[in-house]
Order: sequence, then C-alpha cells, then structure tokens
Amino acid sequence: MVWNMYMHIVSMLFLGLSSFICGLIFFIKAFTSVVDIIEWEIVSLNSSSICFVMIFDWISMLFMSFVLLISSSVMYYSGSYMSGDKNFNRFMYLVLAFVFSMMMMVLSPNLISILLGWDGLGLVSYALVIFYQNEKSANAGMLTVLSNRVGDVAILLSIGLMVSVGSWTFFYYSYYIEDKSWVMMKFLVMLAAMTKSAQIPFSAWLPAAMAAPTPVSALVHSSTLVTAGVYLMIRFSSALEGSKIQSMLLIISCLTMFMAGLGANFEYDLKKIIALSTLSQLGVMLSILALGYPDLSFFHLLSHALFKALLFMCAGVLIHSVNGYQDIRYMGCLIKFMPLSVSYMTVANLALCGFPFLAGFYSKDMILEVAFMSWINFISLVLYILATGLTVSYTLRLIYFSLSGAFNLGSMTNVSDSDKIMTSSMTLLGFSAVIMGSILSWLLFPEPYMICLSFMMKNLVIMITILGGFVGYMMNLVNVSYNLKSLENYSFVVISGSMWFMPFLSTKNLSSVYLKSGESAEKLMDKGWYEYLGAQGLYYFFSKGFYILNELQMNSIKVFMKMFMVSVVILLFFIYV
Repeated sequence: MVWNMYMHIVSMLFLGLSSFICGLIFFIKAFTSVVDIIEWEIVSLNSSSICFVMIFDWISMLFMSFVLLISSSVMYYSGSYMSGDKNFNRFMYLVLAFVFSMMMMVLSPNLISILLGWDGLGLVSYALVIFYQNEKSANAGMLTVLSNRVGDVAILLSIGLMVSVGSWTFFYYSYYIEDKSWVMMKFLVMLAAMTKSAQIPFSAWLPAAMAAPTPVSALVHSSTLVTAGVYLMIRFSSALEGSKIQSMLLIISCLTMFMAGLGANFEYDLKKIIALSTLSQLGVMLSILALGYPDLSFFHLLSHALFKALLFMCAGVLIHSVNGYQDIRYMGCLIKFMPLSVSYMTVANLALCGFPFLAGFYSKDMILEVAFMSWINFISLVLYILATGLTVSYTLRLIYFSLSGAFNLGSMTNVSDSDKIMTSSMTLLGFSAVIMGSILSWLLFPEPYMICLSFMMKNLVIMITILGGFVGYMMNLVNVSYNLKSLENYSFVVISGSMWFMPFLSTKNLSSVYLKSGESAEKLMDKGWYEYLGAQGLYYFFSKGFYILNELQMNSIKVFMKMFMVSVVILLFFIYV
C-alpha cells in the first residue's frame, strides 16, 4: 500500500538518477571521443551467430539522459494528474515499460534488438492510447497500432535484406550500405521512420493518439515514440548520403510540416493543436536530415523534447483546472487565475516559435539558415517559409483563445495553481526550456557553423515570424468579431482543418474497400462455391460413399446377386471384345 502511494516519487528519483548518470557518461564520451560496444553472443550455430549488441556513445547517452529526465518529470506529474484513477498502478507500469522500450531502441545498433524496442513502443503505446477504455480511445488505438505496423514490416524486410551482409549490426556496415544497390534497404528504413514519425501519408494517427492521458502525450510527443523514427534516420544518416531517398524524404517532410501548421490554425482542441505542432517540428527534423545535416536534426530533437514536454504538462494543468474541457473556446483569461502555469506555457510556446535565446531559437534558427543556404529546390524553400509563419500564427491563436482572451469559463471553479505537485514538476523543464538551447549549442557545436547569406535572406526568418504573428492576431480578431466568417470559405476551412482529409483516407475510405471486398468474397465464395465444393460438398460426397459401403457390407442376398450378374457381364464383355 505504501509502495502504491509513493510509486511516482520512487520512479521519479530512479529515473532522475539514471538521467544524471547518463549525462556524466555523455561528458566522458564527448571529451574522450570513445565509443563502447558491448556484444553478447546468444546463439552460435556453425558460422552464424545471433548477438545482442549495445552501443554507448555520446549520441545515445545524451539522448538517454534527456529521455530519462523528461520521464522523471512526467512520473512525478502523473502522481497528481492520475491520482483519482483506479488503474493508477497499471498506468505507472505501462509508462515504465514505455521508457524501457525506448532505452532498448536507443542503445541498439542492431536491427534485431532495435525491433524489440520498436515493437515494444508500438505495443505499449496501444495499451496507453486505449487506457480510458471507450469507443473513441479504441478507434484511436487501432489506428495508431495499425499505422505503426507498416513500419514494423519495413524493419522486418530490412532485416531480411541485411542477411546478405552477414550481420544485422548496421553500425559496422553503414559505409558499405552507401552503395547504390542498397536503395531498397534505404527506402525501407525511411518508410519505417516515416510511420513512427507520422509523416505523410501516415500522419492521421498522431492527433488521434491524443486519446491517451496527458502525461503519456507529454512523453510520447517529446522524446519517445514519435522521435524514434528521427533517431533511426540519424543512425542511418551516413548510409543515406547522396541517394535519391534524401530528395524524397525532403519533399515529404516539408509537405508534412506545412500541412500540420495549416491544420493547427483551424483546430480548437488544445491537445490536438500541440500534437499538430509536434508533427510540424518532426517535419523540420527530417527535412534538415534529408539535406545532409544529422547533427542539426539531433540538436533540434533534444531542444524540442524539453519545451514540448513542458507544453503538454501545462496543457494538462489547464484541462484539469477547467473541469476536463479541451476546447480552447471554453477557456480564456487564464492568466489572471493561473499565473505560474500560464508563464510556463508561454515560455514553451515562445520556444516553439523560435523566440530569441530560448531553447527552440538556437536549433530552429540555425536549421532555417542552413536550409536557406543549401542547394534546395524552390518548393521546399516556400514550404519552409510558410511553415515558419504558420507556427507563430497558431501559437498566438492558442495564447489568445486560452490564456489572454475574453473570459469564457462561465461558472467553473477551482481555476488556480493550487496543485503543487504538477506545478513543481514543470519547474525543471521550464528552466531547461530557457537555458538548455545555449548549453546544447556550446556542447554539440564547439566550432560554429559558417553561415553566408544575403541581408534579405538573413532577416527572412524574423520577418516571416513577425508576419505570421500579425496574421495570427488578425485572424483571432476576425474570429471574435465575425463568428461565421469561416462559412464564406467553408471548403478551404474543411480541407485545411482536416489535415487534407488524411484521417478519412486512413480510416473509413481505406477500410471500406476491404470490408466490401470481404463481404463479396463471403457471399460468392464462403457461402457460394466454397460451400458447395468445400465443407458441405465433401460432407455430401462422403455421406453418399459411406451409405453405399454400408449397403455392400449388410450381407444382403439381393446385393450379392446384383454383384454376381454385373461381374458376369463385365467378364463376358472382356472375353468377346
């Protein structure tokens, strides 16, 4: 009983200590440039061996430190957020299993052991999405797990292709895989990363996964499930150099970034807005990786994890305070009632926008400048610019509707920062969202990038940011002043707000084809020819055969006489013919 009461505190301390240890190992690995690989041979048969391999280098240790740090904050936060749930213990064990699966994936340079963590993430995420056990959660969980199965199949097929190398430890053969004959292997790895990181056309499951409890969303969308695909691509980045796969990944990730930013400007669900912002930032990570800068992608992965976890935790406090409402139109003016939570949320939102000297600024600004400096096609450049403006637009819209706009709460009570556990668990991430961007930039880039841009291109990012903020603010005023203004452009609003119909294409339209073909097959085959030639036909045939055999064995004189006459006729026929 005591363990149940203090489980969240014990888990927080254990994960926090593990994070600190991983951070120390990172500093040792970074300054000594040493990579440790532990290989355990499980089975050896003739010349074949199955090994369990773990890699301890600065990338895996730094990422593990961030994952465990965020997990410890989320565990402590869950102690208050999920305290009224009767299945609290199950929730905590599932989150711990989720973190363990991510550790398995991060520390594995081997496709077989990566599959263990990869499938573990998929399975536990399904259990967490359906945690509330209602129809909406069940549908969201099914969409999540089936979308991720595509990536699992891609990993399995790439395991089959790696057999020809003689080992599944791709870390040893990354330069060998650079060869053009390995294009299918690269495509399968990219497909797996696209499904986990919810790129087009697999984007529908990410907002649907918001059916999970908010602490799970904070963990999933910051440093675990959705970033697993980006991390896999970072590990495979040396093999992707100069291949056509990079061009394909660039245009897909840029389209995803634009589509998510556009959709968030028409969304009213607080958690779905933040989920779409995650989708947009995943597009940023994969697009810069496709341009050949995995170090920048990793930098943004880490800085994004901090402020996105903080943003979800703030959203959870807001939802708790307004009696479970998630529609931002039912909020408003929360800054007067919840100054601390709103301050943290504003810091996280500004970091997301790339406000100067916050965590997101260092990574996002560098990514955009490097992208503008690269040999990039015009479409990708335009999508980068539009996505940057849309990010600021939906962030200001969120702030206006929920934090600073008109008071829409009605007679709801208990809107305050009274929950000390939830607010204190956000403090560490709040400070990290302010200072960790500069610290990471000093650690990861001791030698600064040389950026050569014209005056206009150099100031393009800040101009787009200001323009996006202005458009977002004006749209807020139009929404408040003219409630039915969107009906004039209803078709555009529906297309933009529904993620280009991707949820419908991924669910109803996709399943209806198979359901109709299955119904036709059942009528024509299972209840038609298969029934006649299959089970019922065989039953009829054997029944008749057994009846005849039974008659022959009844010792009837009539049967014997008939058989004698038939035998005589056959004998005479053969004699005279």
